[in-house]
Amino acid sequence: MTGTGPIGHHDPIGHDNPTDPTGPDTPTASDNATLRLQAPAPGWSIEADVVVVGSGVAGLTAALRCAAAGRRTVVVTKARLDDGSTRWAQGGIAAALGEGDTPEQHLTDTLVAGAGLCDENAVRTLVTEGPDAVRRLIATGARFDTTPGGDEIALTREGGHHRRRIAHAGGDATGAEISRALVDAVRAQGLRTIENALVLDLLTDAEGRTAGVTLHVMGEGQHDGVGAVHAPAVVLATGGMGQVFSATTNPAVSTGDGVALALRAGAEVSDLEFVQFHPTVLYLGPDAEGQQPLISEAVRGEGAHLVDADGIRFMTGQHELAELAPRDIVAKAIMRRAHERGTEHMYLDARHFGARMWEERFPTILAACRAHGIDPVTEPIPVAPAAHYASGGVRTDLYGRTTVPGLYACGEVACTGVHGANRLASNSLLEGLVFAERIADDITSAPARRPGPAVEPTAAPVPLLAPEARTSIQRIMTAGAGVLRSAASLTEAATALARLQRDASEAATTVAQAAAPEAAPTDRPKPAEPGVEAWEVTNLLLVARVLVAGAMRREETRGCHWREDHADRDDAHWQRHFLVTHRPPHTLHTRTTDTAAFPATTAAPAPETEPTQ
Repeated sequence: MTGTGPIGHHDPIGHDNPTDPTGPDTPTASDNATLRLQAPAPGWSIEADVVVVGSGVAGLTAALRCAAAGRRTVVVTKARLDDGSTRWAQGGIAAALGEGDTPEQHLTDTLVAGAGLCDENAVRTLVTEGPDAVRRLIATGARFDTTPGGDEIALTREGGHHRRRIAHAGGDATGAEISRALVDAVRAQGLRTIENALVLDLLTDAEGRTAGVTLHVMGEGQHDGVGAVHAPAVVLATGGMGQVFSATTNPAVSTGDGVALALRAGAEVSDLEFVQFHPTVLYLGPDAEGQQPLISEAVRGEGAHLVDADGIRFMTGQHELAELAPRDIVAKAIMRRAHERGTEHMYLDARHFGARMWEERFPTILAACRAHGIDPVTEPIPVAPAAHYASGGVRTDLYGRTTVPGLYACGEVACTGVHGANRLASNSLLEGLVFAERIADDITSAPARRPGPAVEPTAAPVPLLAPEARTSIQRIMTAGAGVLRSAASLTEAATALARLQRDASEAATTVAQAAAPEAAPTDRPKPAEPGVEAWEVTNLLLVARVLVAGAMRREETRGCHWREDHADRDDAHWQRHFLVTHRPPHTLHTRTTDTAAFPATTAAPAPETEPTQ
């Protein structure tokens, strides 16, 4: 049993085009591949064997491995090469490296955290190949903290782990050290890179295979403006989409560009409703927006306590691991306690660490707190949950292959099935590392080939939103699809998002009508002009719509998806994944898996018909 029909039959999100997906009208990858953003035609192009989009651990690992095999590899990154999402990771990278630890134990902890929705084959791949992948990372030049007076890797614990298996660097600057090592290796190998470039859309040939990407380079350099990289293999490693919410730990560039590109290209995405809200983010007030300072779970791993304003520990007795329970459990406990106390935050108390431990083990966090007027050496840290990590993304198999031939995805943009309904702490860097290596091996195991000629899109360009809609989307999502959700809040969010989509479409229609002979004047809104901010907010709207659609459909509480109107986990009906595709002009179609395991990506069947409601 697989099936459901267009999401448009269930909620306000798809009412733009409530087409019955049966017979010849069933959406296919080639149909969806005609969708592209409104943008100027490419003014320049280069040729490659592989184009990697993103410069975090996933992207650079894939690029280095492809280049080492002799493939012409181009790295495209939205900011500077050393400014990928990886550099923000504080806690560390999880792997069974310690004495007495085993991949099997790591697998068990991951499955428990994933709340019944992990693909066990994907998790087994991760934990089995992970230790050697970390050792190869060390061989590349990454320097992890070692035990005092020794050369063994120092390991700590984080939420959901029953053993110390988190390797860290620079105390709480693990991501920055991994990024440094990989960037140094990329520069040493002389890989071709294009920095400050926003990737717009996938190019495909007449058979629906990947033929490269279009991109816009911001600022002056060797290339400027919109161009294209022609390549038969594209690796998406674009990071997350935390900017869809008002408060997030993600940098400003995390606008869901990779997921949106994949959707427009006809790829399936899955599990976007499972957004992990990190439980301990520095609380900066009720009106704080944008990127917020993260207080790493490793602080709790070293013995910090969650307390209320009276200093009472409230995680004791709620879970066997207390403050080190999986993140969804801790986030919910903070929200419940805050609601009981009539406040919006709790406290993390680590005063017993003392100044020396704070300065040596958590120097980055210490500096961030003090920059905001909080000294954790002498006072508890105010904390509250904020959007942190997307467990879902572009659906892949065990080699990073998506449902579009030649398009791969790894890291946070991907949904490998490893994380299920809730990511286990510090599995993200490991996932990016392991599956990036697998992608590179898959690409380089076949003979190099030239991409086919890219076909021109047949559908009208996707209408753009005005840049100021970004704040509207973030507030809609925070209010309606944040930590705590309900049918009422999600319906309100879906309606508001549909209104934004409709306004953009009407504005685009106005332009088309105005261009017609003898067009009458109109007072409809003018469309947004193509540009980075308009492209980003248009991407945000698309991923927000998919997230809300999945959250509406999933009538249960599971992992980091918390429905106050469906408080229990329901394995009988919902221990499965939603697989979503996008078709012109704005309709989302979904089907469900039979089990928690993902089907193959090579032949995605059409959705079955569902009666119109």
